[in-house]
Amino acid sequence: MTLKTEILQPDAPGLARAAAVLGAGELVAFPTETVYGLGGDARSDMAVARIFEAKGRPRFNPLIVHVPDLDTARQIAVFDAQAERLAAAFWPGPLTLVLPLRPEAGISALVTAGLKTVAIRLPAHPVAQALLRAFGGPLAAPSANPSGKVSPTRAAHVAEGLAGRIAAVLDGGACAVGVESTILALSPPILLRPGGVPAEAIEALIGAPLAAGGDAAKPSAPGQLASHYAPGAAVRLGVTRPEAGEVWLGFGPDCAGADLNLSPAGDLVEAAATLFHALREADRLAGPAGRIAVAPVPETGLGRAINDRLRRAAAPRP
Repeated sequence: MTLKTEILQPDAPGLARAAAVLGAGELVAFPTETVYGLGGDARSDMAVARIFEAKGRPRFNPLIVHVPDLDTARQIAVFDAQAERLAAAFWPGPLTLVLPLRPEAGISALVTAGLKTVAIRLPAHPVAQALLRAFGGPLAAPSANPSGKVSPTRAAHVAEGLAGRIAAVLDGGACAVGVESTILALSPPILLRPGGVPAEAIEALIGAPLAAGGDAAKPSAPGQLASHYAPGAAVRLGVTRPEAGEVWLGFGPDCAGADLNLSPAGDLVEAAATLFHALREADRLAGPAGRIAVAPVPETGLGRAINDRLRRAAAPRP
């Protein structure tokens, strides 16, 4: 069934309409500080099933639950002392914690892919916060794009991929961080996905290095599939001299001849914020039979998240 996708403004009428749509079990895309999320009632099997249907997402891939405050998060997941410290330091913000699920929380089993843990975060974006308060419940919200494709950082990106498949888009402008949240499992701390909170900041807080984890075949959290965030064109990484016909996506001042540049100044924060929009533009320039060549990006700070997304974008397609 093709839906008429409404574009809503983040004012009182728009938020009320978005909350009503969610309350009816339909889907609303909304901005977070990282990327646009595709929200559905995390307590409703039907709403969550619609998320998987709209995205064409594998059912074994868990979703992140978004909440308006820490008290709500505590009603859904079990917080130990370390989880409390991390939440106090990085929430609201781009950190997702994978914690034991409270059986009485009422979260759909489709959200957790049947696991006994739940991925949960408290977004910082004011529109996301306002929507969560207006709706009055937890929202399951993966990125608002067809599964495996480039994540959306603007309302227009959402419409390009999901118009006709979802009920509404709440237009809150461009997302500031631009890469998805960092995902962290605890006891012991394991970095499941690098993201908007640099691993170094987490390591400084907990006083220990983070182990890397995750299984692409059996994801315990979103964003762990080997091929993900992929444009239509093939992607080649670590390129300082592009080949003829390639669209060169540069980084830093040494890429003056690049077709596009994630950050001419070599600023990783700027590069993260522009990554997905730049990949979309490079894909448009290359065409489906073309190739995108990407300059090296430092593997430090937000560069770890950027490179994680680029490696998945360049991975062999299933």
